[in-house]
Amino acid sequence: MSRIAKAPVELPQGVEFSQEGNVVTIKGSKGSLSHELNSEVELTVEEGALKLAPRSGSRFATAVTGTTRSLLANMVKGVTEGFERKLELVGVGYRAQAQGSKLNLSLGFSHPVIYEMPEGVSVETPSQTEIVVRGSDKQKVGQAAAEIRRFRPPEPYKGKGVRYSDERVQLKEAKKK
Repeated sequence: MSRIAKAPVELPQGVEFSQEGNVVTIKGSKGSLSHELNSEVELTVEEGALKLAPRSGSRFATAVTGTTRSLLANMVKGVTEGFERKLELVGVGYRAQAQGSKLNLSLGFSHPVIYEMPEGVSVETPSQTEIVVRGSDKQKVGQAAAEIRRFRPPEPYKGKGVRYSDERVQLKEAKKK
Protein backbone atom coordinates (compact mmCIF):
# COMPACT_ATOMS: atom_id res chain seq x y z
CA MET A 1 0.00 0.00 0.00
CA SER A 2 1.08 3.58 -0.59
CA ARG A 3 3.07 5.01 2.31
CA ILE A 4 1.31 8.35 1.91
CA ALA A 5 -2.13 6.72 2.12
CA LYS A 6 -1.26 5.02 5.42
CA ALA A 7 -1.07 8.34 7.28
CA PRO A 8 -4.47 9.58 8.47
CA VAL A 9 -5.70 13.11 7.67
CA GLU A 10 -6.30 14.92 10.98
CA LEU A 11 -9.42 17.10 11.16
CA PRO A 12 -8.60 20.16 13.31
CA GLN A 13 -11.09 21.93 15.55
CA GLY A 14 -13.70 23.86 13.56
CA VAL A 15 -13.52 21.72 10.42
CA GLU A 16 -16.72 19.93 9.38
CA PHE A 17 -16.63 16.78 7.26
CA SER A 18 -19.56 15.30 5.36
CA GLN A 19 -19.89 12.53 2.79
CA GLU A 20 -22.81 11.89 0.42
CA GLY A 21 -22.16 8.85 -1.73
CA ASN A 22 -18.78 9.41 -3.37
CA VAL A 23 -18.71 13.20 -2.81
CA VAL A 24 -16.71 14.44 0.19
CA THR A 25 -17.25 18.00 1.48
CA ILE A 26 -14.96 19.76 3.95
CA LYS A 27 -16.02 23.09 5.51
CA GLY A 28 -13.87 25.45 7.54
CA SER A 29 -13.35 29.11 8.35
CA LYS A 30 -11.92 29.90 4.87
CA GLY A 31 -14.69 28.23 2.89
CA SER A 32 -15.95 24.89 1.66
CA LEU A 33 -14.33 22.41 -0.76
CA SER A 34 -15.65 19.17 -2.21
CA HIS A 35 -14.08 16.23 -4.01
CA GLU A 36 -15.48 13.15 -5.72
CA LEU A 37 -13.85 9.94 -4.51
CA ASN A 38 -12.77 7.22 -6.89
CA SER A 39 -14.67 3.95 -6.54
CA GLU A 40 -11.38 2.17 -5.69
CA VAL A 41 -10.92 4.23 -2.46
CA GLU A 42 -12.55 3.38 0.86
CA LEU A 43 -12.86 6.26 3.35
CA THR A 44 -13.57 5.92 7.08
CA VAL A 45 -13.72 8.49 9.89
CA GLU A 46 -12.11 7.45 13.17
CA GLU A 47 -11.42 9.68 16.20
CA GLY A 48 -11.39 12.97 14.29
CA ALA A 49 -9.23 11.67 11.44
CA LEU A 50 -9.88 10.45 7.92
CA LYS A 51 -8.41 7.06 7.05
CA LEU A 52 -8.17 5.79 3.51
CA ALA A 53 -7.66 2.28 2.18
CA PRO A 54 -7.77 0.73 -1.29
CA ARG A 55 -10.78 -1.48 -2.00
CA SER A 56 -8.72 -3.95 -4.04
CA GLY A 57 -5.06 -4.92 -4.14
CA SER A 58 -4.49 -3.53 -7.64
CA ARG A 59 -1.66 -1.13 -8.37
CA PHE A 60 -4.11 1.54 -9.55
CA ALA A 61 -6.11 1.33 -6.32
CA THR A 62 -3.03 1.90 -4.14
CA ALA A 63 -1.85 4.78 -6.33
CA VAL A 64 -5.21 6.57 -6.37
CA THR A 65 -5.55 6.08 -2.60
CA GLY A 66 -2.30 7.99 -1.99
CA THR A 67 -3.37 10.72 -4.39
CA THR A 68 -6.78 11.04 -2.72
CA ARG A 69 -5.16 11.27 0.73
CA SER A 70 -2.95 14.16 -0.49
CA LEU A 71 -5.93 15.94 -2.04
CA LEU A 72 -7.97 15.61 1.17
CA ALA A 73 -5.03 16.87 3.27
CA ASN A 74 -4.72 19.90 0.95
CA MET A 75 -8.46 20.53 1.28
CA VAL A 76 -8.23 20.51 5.08
CA LYS A 77 -5.24 22.88 5.01
CA GLY A 78 -7.02 25.12 2.49
CA VAL A 79 -10.19 25.59 4.56
CA THR A 80 -8.18 26.27 7.75
CA GLU A 81 -5.10 28.25 6.66
CA GLY A 82 -5.52 28.83 2.92
CA PHE A 83 -2.85 28.89 0.22
CA GLU A 84 -0.91 31.76 -1.29
CA ARG A 85 1.51 32.21 -4.16
CA LYS A 86 3.73 35.29 -4.51
CA LEU A 87 4.90 36.67 -7.84
CA GLU A 88 7.41 39.43 -8.65
CA LEU A 89 7.60 41.70 -11.68
CA VAL A 90 11.16 42.39 -12.84
CA GLY A 91 11.69 44.99 -15.55
CA VAL A 92 11.56 48.73 -16.14
CA GLY A 93 7.95 49.92 -16.30
CA TYR A 94 6.43 46.57 -15.28
CA ARG A 95 3.57 47.23 -12.87
CA ALA A 96 0.62 45.41 -11.34
CA GLN A 97 -2.54 46.83 -9.78
CA ALA A 98 -5.37 44.87 -8.17
CA GLN A 99 -8.87 46.19 -8.89
CA GLY A 100 -11.35 43.99 -7.05
CA SER A 101 -11.34 40.58 -8.75
CA LYS A 102 -9.27 41.88 -11.70
CA LEU A 103 -5.53 42.28 -12.02
CA ASN A 104 -4.28 45.07 -14.28
CA LEU A 105 -0.76 44.40 -15.58
CA SER A 106 1.60 46.69 -17.51
CA LEU A 107 4.20 44.34 -18.98
CA GLY A 108 5.80 46.31 -21.80
CA PHE A 109 3.10 45.54 -24.36
CA SER A 110 1.30 48.26 -26.31
CA HIS A 111 -1.80 47.54 -24.23
CA PRO A 112 -2.49 46.75 -20.55
CA VAL A 113 -3.19 43.10 -19.71
CA ILE A 114 -6.31 42.57 -17.58
CA TYR A 115 -6.64 39.19 -15.87
CA GLU A 116 -9.97 38.15 -14.32
CA MET A 117 -9.36 36.04 -11.19
CA PRO A 118 -11.26 32.74 -10.98
CA GLU A 119 -14.00 32.15 -8.39
CA GLY A 120 -12.62 31.59 -4.89
CA VAL A 121 -9.23 33.21 -5.61
CA SER A 122 -8.30 36.72 -4.50
CA VAL A 123 -5.37 38.91 -5.49
CA GLU A 124 -3.61 41.81 -3.83
CA THR A 125 -0.63 43.96 -4.74
CA PRO A 126 1.42 45.09 -1.70
CA SER A 127 3.63 47.10 -4.08
CA GLN A 128 3.60 47.80 -7.82
CA THR A 129 6.02 44.94 -8.49
CA GLU A 130 4.56 42.30 -6.14
CA ILE A 131 1.47 40.13 -6.62
CA VAL A 132 -0.02 37.84 -3.95
CA VAL A 133 -2.60 35.27 -5.08
CA ARG A 134 -4.64 33.71 -2.23
CA GLY A 135 -7.39 31.12 -1.96
CA SER A 136 -8.54 27.95 -0.25
CA ASP A 137 -8.15 25.65 -3.29
CA LYS A 138 -4.47 24.85 -3.93
CA GLN A 139 -5.06 23.90 -7.56
CA LYS A 140 -6.91 27.15 -8.40
CA VAL A 141 -4.29 29.33 -6.68
CA GLY A 142 -1.43 27.61 -8.52
CA GLN A 143 -3.26 27.74 -11.85
CA ALA A 144 -4.04 31.46 -11.50
CA ALA A 145 -0.40 32.21 -10.61
CA ALA A 146 0.80 30.17 -13.61
CA GLU A 147 -1.57 32.00 -15.97
CA ILE A 148 -0.35 35.40 -14.69
CA ARG A 149 3.28 34.27 -15.14
CA ARG A 150 2.51 33.05 -18.68
CA PHE A 151 1.80 36.63 -19.88
CA ARG A 152 5.53 37.47 -19.66
CA PRO A 153 7.75 34.59 -18.41
CA PRO A 154 11.28 35.57 -17.32
CA GLU A 155 13.62 35.80 -20.28
CA PRO A 156 17.09 34.20 -19.95
CA TYR A 157 19.33 37.17 -20.85
CA LYS A 158 18.24 39.97 -18.49
CA GLY A 159 15.75 38.09 -16.30
CA LYS A 160 12.90 40.48 -17.09
CA GLY A 161 9.34 39.21 -16.70
CA VAL A 162 6.91 37.78 -14.16
CA ARG A 163 8.44 35.20 -11.84
CA TYR A 164 7.56 33.37 -8.66
CA SER A 165 9.16 34.94 -5.58
CA ASP A 166 11.14 31.75 -4.85
CA GLU A 167 12.16 31.17 -8.49
CA ARG A 168 15.78 31.54 -9.58
CA VAL A 169 16.33 32.49 -13.20
CA GLN A 170 19.59 31.18 -14.67
CA LEU A 171 20.92 33.99 -16.87
CA LYS A 172 22.72 33.22 -20.11
CA GLU A 173 25.85 35.02 -21.25
CA ALA A 174 25.34 37.53 -24.04
CA LYS A 175 26.73 36.87 -27.52
CA LYS A 176 30.37 37.98 -27.90
CA LYS A 177 31.54 40.07 -30.86
